[in-house]
Amino acid sequence: MSLDNDHIAQTPPVSIAPMMARTDRHYRFMMRQITKHTLLYTEMVTTGAIIHGNRERLLGFDPIEHPISLQVGGDDPVALAECARIAEGYGYDEININVGCPSDRVQNGCFGASLMARPERVAEGVAAMRDACSMPVTVKHRIGIDDIDQYEDMLRFVDIVSEAGPARFTVHARKAWLKGLSPKENRNVPPLRHAEVHQLKRERPDLAIETNGGIKTLDEVSEHLASVDAVMIGRAAYDHPYLFTDVDERFFGDPSVRQTREEVVHAMLPYIAHWCETRDTKLHAISRHMLMLFSYQPGTRAWKRYLSTNPGVVGADGVRVMKAALRTVTDRPDVPSTQGQPPQSRTAHA
Repeated sequence: MSLDNDHIAQTPPVSIAPMMARTDRHYRFMMRQITKHTLLYTEMVTTGAIIHGNRERLLGFDPIEHPISLQVGGDDPVALAECARIAEGYGYDEININVGCPSDRVQNGCFGASLMARPERVAEGVAAMRDACSMPVTVKHRIGIDDIDQYEDMLRFVDIVSEAGPARFTVHARKAWLKGLSPKENRNVPPLRHAEVHQLKRERPDLAIETNGGIKTLDEVSEHLASVDAVMIGRAAYDHPYLFTDVDERFFGDPSVRQTREEVVHAMLPYIAHWCETRDTKLHAISRHMLMLFSYQPGTRAWKRYLSTNPGVVGADGVRVMKAALRTVTDRPDVPSTQGQPPQSRTAHA
């Protein structure tokens, strides 16, 4: 190992997983109204898209989104190094290599979860990225794939890749079947094996280890943090974004951020005005990420219905529609304080 333990101390205890078609810049901006310290990720962007595509569209972000990590998909060390240089130029806080996505498209490109069978190649990519930038380089991988799914297989992968000095390993605690299961099924069908991620941390205490998969509540986050350095939340962060209203105080020691749901909506209005009025963006591109903001609250159905029936508005109508949607919740006589959290038994799906 070429790193000292400083990388463990610098690891944010909570992050939101990179999710395709979900963790775009509009979602991340909304989440920053709820949590200032949680590490946010982009959607996965392939090396080819970064090098040859529309970089501002793919990589652009608002300064409020810090800390933010760019997740890249690829297996060519030269291309990965170029992407690391580009990402650093854009101001990202870290760069992450995807070794977990099981989709056919990713497999055909010989990266994502298929790289679990090629740890030496992952190590080459990590080393190239570290040489190309000063940002932390991190790895997100599965606990195993296909028949390469024993704890010893994961340990071998981590040991080989760790020689290149990544700042953190984020382990999705489900194996992936590269053939026979869809990406959606790979998020649910293979059983969770968090105990093996905990074991990895016990046996490799000098490495920063983060666990991911099926985590739905902040109590679960606390339980995992007794055994690992960090916890990544995926679908629950999208299905119940207001879950994160307690994260900054509980895990980062900062009680100053907490806003009501209504305050979150009001904070989004200037952003919506900017994108709808000056960038000709349809409201739906932003509002689709806000549909679950009032989960577990009276009026949530009316809120979602109003926004869903007004998806194509642009210009000044974007703010008008958002304010009208908010009134479907706030004008109800049965709406209590929106500070509350749902009961633990009714948390969002993982």
